[in-house]
Amino acid sequence: MKTLWRTTRSFPPAAQMLMANQFSINLAFYMLMPYLAAHLSGQLGLAAWAVGLVLGIRNLSQQGMFLVGGTIADRYGYKAPIMAGCLLRTGGFALLGWVDELPALIVASAATGLAGALFNPAVRAYLAVEAGERRVAAFAAFNVYYQAGMLLGPLVGLALLAGDFRLVCTVAAAVFAALSVLQWRALPARGGRQAGNRAGAGARAGEPAAADRVWGQWRQVVANRPFLLFSVAMIGSYVLTFQVYLALPMAADAALGTDGTKATGGLFVLSAGVAVTGQLGLTGWAGRRWSGPRAMVRGLAAMGLAFVPLALVTIAVPAADGTPRTAAHLAALAMAVVGLAAGSAVVYPLEMDTVVSLSGGKLVATHYGLYNTVSGLGITVGNLATGALWDFARAHHAGWLTWTVLGATGLVCAGAVSALARSGKLAPIPVTGPRPGEGRRVGDTAGRG
Repeated sequence: MKTLWRTTRSFPPAAQMLMANQFSINLAFYMLMPYLAAHLSGQLGLAAWAVGLVLGIRNLSQQGMFLVGGTIADRYGYKAPIMAGCLLRTGGFALLGWVDELPALIVASAATGLAGALFNPAVRAYLAVEAGERRVAAFAAFNVYYQAGMLLGPLVGLALLAGDFRLVCTVAAAVFAALSVLQWRALPARGGRQAGNRAGAGARAGEPAAADRVWGQWRQVVANRPFLLFSVAMIGSYVLTFQVYLALPMAADAALGTDGTKATGGLFVLSAGVAVTGQLGLTGWAGRRWSGPRAMVRGLAAMGLAFVPLALVTIAVPAADGTPRTAAHLAALAMAVVGLAAGSAVVYPLEMDTVVSLSGGKLVATHYGLYNTVSGLGITVGNLATGALWDFARAHHAGWLTWTVLGATGLVCAGAVSALARSGKLAPIPVTGPRPGEGRRVGDTAGRG
């Protein structure tokens, strides 16, 4: 904790606030969301399809609107969408606790998703600006706060459920309301049109620059071929990370039956615990040994290799339906979670830094928005494929197949990033205009790493 405190204090006040904000955002989000499905199906008595619709609307409104959120941040500055997102979450979470009709629940769910699409790209772009040359260290500390919120949120929510679900929603909404006020009073204005429109500086007098128009802004980002290739190459890492929510809980249930729920909770705690306690150490350790791309490649490979113990134990100790039901399986599950969390801890700060480097410091939030949209679509397709593969493997008593394919996905992802690095496509694009720290005007852009 002392190391985290010293690292946090070494950044400008606005960066410190962004880290504290992210902790609070995740604390409020995860104190509510894990228990929403049970509330909808239990207390409100909604059909399963209606529960799925409400949850799906939230995910769709967030993933589908990331690009719009990033565009707004680059055009109007980072502070406005961060505040707007927190205000939307305030209203959305309050509604979720106090309405019981499906149309109102859908509106509330859509609001919470849109809120994330507004503040996520803006927060990351803002942090990149404030961190300047220390982006990797900043994103490493940021991830500690992010994971700490995920770790504590469900525990706080569980305690509040001793009252009822409305209390959970009210407290979560109050956290976002407090964040809105705090950011309005304390966050300086950053970003905006000047930061995003460097490319249009050569336009003729009286003629609007291309990035002044939303379509021109999007075309500029989509035309960034190295960035697009990197975004696609990293899809596999997000598919693997999401298995903490999909394949690993299903494996725990298959192995332990009704006790699988407890094991799943333990997996979440273990994953967040590794990130909280090991993030800064792993980032420093990797940075001392390898360049950024090489460290990313090794982190991605570690994420893929994390599934090897599950494949081996499934082959070695199968049950009648192809899944092992022994302590060895629990150990393999724990090893997979630790491997995924450790690999992700190495990769995350470097991939966030790479997005900024490949943007050349222009339209940073829009780049983050498109990056999140691509990864979100990849997760959706990856989850469908993983679920289908899981059913096929169970039907053919070949549980090892799912873990083998997931492991191969990590290695393919690592190979793709390695190929991009060797070809020079991950080289930072030179920044045109002032670097962060050379002035704190609205319009300062993120500098090269």
